[in-house]
Amino acid sequence: MAEERLGAFTPKDILSAIDKEKIRFIDLQFTDLAGRLQHVTIPASNLSEDSFKSGVPKLDGSSIKGFVEIHESDLLLVPDPATYALLPWYGEGIKTARLICDVHRGFGAGRLLWDPRAIAQRAEDELGKLGYTTSYWGPEIEFFVFDKVTWDTLSPYRGQGYSIESKEAAWSSSSYPIRFKEGYFPAPPQDTLMVFRSECVRVLEDYFNIKCDAHHHEVATAGQCEIDILHSTLTKAADNVATYKYVIKNVAVQQNMVATMMPKPIFSDNASGMHVHMSIWRDGVNLFYDERDEYAELSQLARYYIGGLLEHAEALSALVSPTTNSYRRLVPGYEAPVYVGWSRSNRSATIRIPVYEKGSKSAAKKRIEYRPPDPSANPYLCFAALLAAGLDGIKKKIEIGDPLDENIYKLTPERRRELGVRELPGSLKEAVDALKSDYEFLKPIFPLEAIERIIDIELKEYFEVSMRPHPHEFYLYFDI
Repeated sequence: MAEERLGAFTPKDILSAIDKEKIRFIDLQFTDLAGRLQHVTIPASNLSEDSFKSGVPKLDGSSIKGFVEIHESDLLLVPDPATYALLPWYGEGIKTARLICDVHRGFGAGRLLWDPRAIAQRAEDELGKLGYTTSYWGPEIEFFVFDKVTWDTLSPYRGQGYSIESKEAAWSSSSYPIRFKEGYFPAPPQDTLMVFRSECVRVLEDYFNIKCDAHHHEVATAGQCEIDILHSTLTKAADNVATYKYVIKNVAVQQNMVATMMPKPIFSDNASGMHVHMSIWRDGVNLFYDERDEYAELSQLARYYIGGLLEHAEALSALVSPTTNSYRRLVPGYEAPVYVGWSRSNRSATIRIPVYEKGSKSAAKKRIEYRPPDPSANPYLCFAALLAAGLDGIKKKIEIGDPLDENIYKLTPERRRELGVRELPGSLKEAVDALKSDYEFLKPIFPLEAIERIIDIELKEYFEVSMRPHPHEFYLYFDI
């Protein structure tokens, strides 16, 4: 399996390309447990064929969130030659290429088991053990691009607050502001970010070989965007998401703007999601498709897979919606899923089955869309956790019940209780509590240390936010 992951490129190919393209530096990239991209840059002359086997000993793991303690801090970065790409933002004198790396322990101790990329690769191995060839993952990533953002939270005794500036914003003095919830598909000049998104697509396609399907303005005011990238296998798709975030932030900076994957930066408007489309294949056949199913051409295998996602939806929240800000998004009224259920073509359900086309010509496109994730999620952990839940549903043959073919937001509490509709957690604390009581389904893929470290990180962040007075509390309670 390790050899297969090298793709079409060998270490010798990469070293030849570095020499031919006169690359001066190599940027070694990886993600921490929280999903932030990290890097160290080495002279290209320091990279050898042995680096791709033995690794580059340049990482103090105790300084990386969620990795290791100070007494076990020596880690190595082992580059994956299949991820080689030229970085477009550096001139000829410091021409730089990147390689995404696997994280290994020092002194020959093997993989760091809770390296997020290791968990994603273990998920693909688990899929193979169960007799399936591959899985495909297509994330729809939304994000915001602002002209300027400032905040002050480090001097709490003087006051706390933030400020967002955008020429598109409903509160700006622009001639063509975008009103709240009216940002979906407006043409220029209202959509001021078309050129920005096109430049992002150019960089993704020309430099990183990440193919894009379309780009457009999203529903919210003040610069909400979406660029659709084509699906890929699990680890490759997670690599692509990490690269996507990296490219968007760098292109924004080059154009004197700032991009954020924070799900809910704007009150009273839609937030950013990362809806994840997935399917399982064997020998070139999509196992989620069944033309005999009149409702959604969905196979029994796919139904069991959905059963696992629904069964573990609360626990999954801690991995697919992993920030306190994620739960500002997961509220009724803003197209984000709040209630646990499934349906075809229904965006108020946790799980949606797209049904744009019908018949065998669309068999390859049959997939499940899981809507709770947002772009703050670590893509390696998010995809691995969703696969773990789905496979648990297949193993246990978990039934999914009837679909919810109505707007769940408009159902009365009594009707929801009658239908047995559960709610997703309302806070990061509730999500962590759910994960604490329901993590057995993750154990074939996630080491227990990973789960414990994720819980520690998320609880720390939850309490950091919850213990601080909120500016709006002054409005609500100052005269109490």
